[in-house]
Amino acid sequence: MRVAEPENEVESAPENAPENEGVRAVPARGRFDAALDRELELIRALAERAIPGQFFVRRSAALLHGMPMPHLDEPELHLGVLLPARAPRVAGVVGHALSSHRCSVETLEGIPLTSAASTWVMLGDLTVHELVAAGDSLIRVHRPGYGRPNAGKPPLTTLEELSRAVGLGRWRGMGRLRRALTLVRRDAWSPMESVLRVSIVLAGLPEPELNVDLFDDRGVFLGCFDLVYRRYRIAIEYQGVGHADRYAQDVERIARLRAEGWIVIEVTKALMSDRTRVIARIRAALCERGFA
Repeated sequence: MRVAEPENEVESAPENAPENEGVRAVPARGRFDAALDRELELIRALAERAIPGQFFVRRSAALLHGMPMPHLDEPELHLGVLLPARAPRVAGVVGHALSSHRCSVETLEGIPLTSAASTWVMLGDLTVHELVAAGDSLIRVHRPGYGRPNAGKPPLTTLEELSRAVGLGRWRGMGRLRRALTLVRRDAWSPMESVLRVSIVLAGLPEPELNVDLFDDRGVFLGCFDLVYRRYRIAIEYQGVGHADRYAQDVERIARLRAEGWIVIEVTKALMSDRTRVIARIRAALCERGFA
């Protein structure tokens, strides 16, 4: 683990990353479980040694809140304090000193950390796609419906709270934060689904509905689909590793929808590595159904 110099955040750093950035992996769980679990273990171990007034910020707080974060080969630990206290100086830890009017601090399972909204606005070094995936996870509304878990579970924050947090100052990556704020939605279920939706919208295609329950003409439930264009009878499904344990059900669900005259575009992780191909397929399907 690297030893990092403390960082004082009274003034924001300049934006260096380009607006039209690429998409890195944004796993929730899966391939990088071991790395993320190790990082969370280190965070919790550091929490036991933290002194009063110290709290987790940035990536560390994001992981504690359950936000999807890009994979790192080496863990990063971020610990903060409120000014006028000096940023923590701990080997292997990035220290931050923050103004109290720009962030709120709370406790989660006994661990002090910045609130969900405050944490999100500190992630401006991420790409727009990654920021949207993180924001989607925070404001998700758990609606009731066929097979929907945790119905009624409240979101961790709201779009309004994210907007207020952005407005508290000039954050690192301010342009990306503002752009991401316009793309965050309340009904996204997975990080790669969010990345796919953002790629579609930024390519100039119409924005699809999210996680839609579809029925046939008799009212028989056909299934819930990730991204849907009802007008054009097109559904887009991201087939991640989480689908492996329900492969047979997915095959039947998609077959039922196709039998009703829908176009179903299946997107895999391999296909997502070539966004040009993904967008071309979606555009071709839309044009086939009358989109101009």
